[in-house]
Amino acid sequence: MVNEYKGLKPMDIRKGDKIELTVEKVVYGGRGLAHLNKMAIFVDKAVPGDRIIAKVVRVKKNFAEARVLEVIDASPYRTIALCPYIDYCGGCNWQFIKYEKQLEYKHAFVQDLLNHIGKVTNFQLHHVLPSSLIFGYRNKMEFSFSDRRWFLPKGRDEEKGNKGFALGLHIPGTFDKIIDIEGCLLQKEKGNEILREVKGYVRDSGIPVYGPKSHQGFWRYLVLRHSYCFDEWMVNIVTGDERDSPVHALASILRDRFKEITSIVNNINTRKGGTAVGEWERILAGDGNIREKIGGFTFEISVNSFFQTNTPMAERLYKSVRDFASLNGKETVLDLYCGIGTVSIFLASQASRIIGVDISNSALADANRNCELNGVDNCEFHCGDVRILLSQVNIKPELLVTDPPRTGMHRKVIDQILRFLPDKIIYISCNPATLARDIALLKERYKVEEVQPIDLFPNTYHIESIARLERV
Repeated sequence: MVNEYKGLKPMDIRKGDKIELTVEKVVYGGRGLAHLNKMAIFVDKAVPGDRIIAKVVRVKKNFAEARVLEVIDASPYRTIALCPYIDYCGGCNWQFIKYEKQLEYKHAFVQDLLNHIGKVTNFQLHHVLPSSLIFGYRNKMEFSFSDRRWFLPKGRDEEKGNKGFALGLHIPGTFDKIIDIEGCLLQKEKGNEILREVKGYVRDSGIPVYGPKSHQGFWRYLVLRHSYCFDEWMVNIVTGDERDSPVHALASILRDRFKEITSIVNNINTRKGGTAVGEWERILAGDGNIREKIGGFTFEISVNSFFQTNTPMAERLYKSVRDFASLNGKETVLDLYCGIGTVSIFLASQASRIIGVDISNSALADANRNCELNGVDNCEFHCGDVRILLSQVNIKPELLVTDPPRTGMHRKVIDQILRFLPDKIIYISCNPATLARDIALLKERYKVEEVQPIDLFPNTYHIESIARLERV
């Protein structure tokens, strides 16, 4: 029975209640927003225009959270999700929304966050550049092993026989609940074939997989990288200790089975922390890198270096950065969080000098190698914490490019930027909320002129944005 709430106060809403709602909009984070007696209700897997029966799962002072039990009237923007794991896996949780509406919602996210958090309104916000692929676009996927498989409700009858093994993806918000999957629609099908081959070998190896709670076991992660341009694959097998026989045997099987695999690496991580980056690594086949080509430039990417996950749209991103930069060949450019040097190399022919800064030694080794590979000789790279290195910079760059992680820039980094005041800032962001926060801190000295959203993450609520700021 659906509870009737006419005349009741928000405080009368209780966890476990079933309520009827009409979804009004989506908010950043991907959930639908509805109201009941002036109380905001955030609903997972809901689309604006849906009329639903929802179950309240959490109640706070000013809002509640709910999940969909039944769609009474479906929104015209709702579509059928193709993935069997959509209700549980967090990888592509917007599959049920038509793609053209995803773009509209993402545009609105950027607009609203810059208006309300960034406190900026007078700027040009371009239309979102849509992705050329909405499935099979990810060039990197990370899968976790577990000694405790989490079963989908419809698979609970299998639980007794198979509960001690899983290779797949996390339930959102958990570290120990792993769905055992047969494939992911976000990567090319060849990656799913590799996934299944590894799963079969490990399951039959007799060597235990890693337990997220027990911190015991050998097999920890499987990381796959794909080169869009060259159609090559790199496999990273992450283990809890170093053993020759099992990983070499697996590498041999993969090389025989998949001619597309050009590099296989074994990262060894003995720490308890849940990360697929090893304390050291061994190359089992190939040279430990994968090649990619963007905009006429060739890049070599080592196993743990960051690279944009949607290769075709990464090219659109870097070309937009180059357009925003409008360099005349005389400028000094400071490239923060430069990674393997993609932005630096894209801008090199139009600048006098480019200085890149990043905390990753392996990424900067890639950056130097990529400069040599592309005949670029006016880039230099410095390894260290951006907060510390910026305090030691004695140059005044005309252009600063920054591409920080999702958490945005540290306040100390922003303070250093305000110290040497470059003429122009180009901010590349995968999180419009932290982009807006940092713009608010810069707005006394910088004006946002234009922002270009680019959809690198179809079927998710995430959106990449490039902002051009000019010094006041």
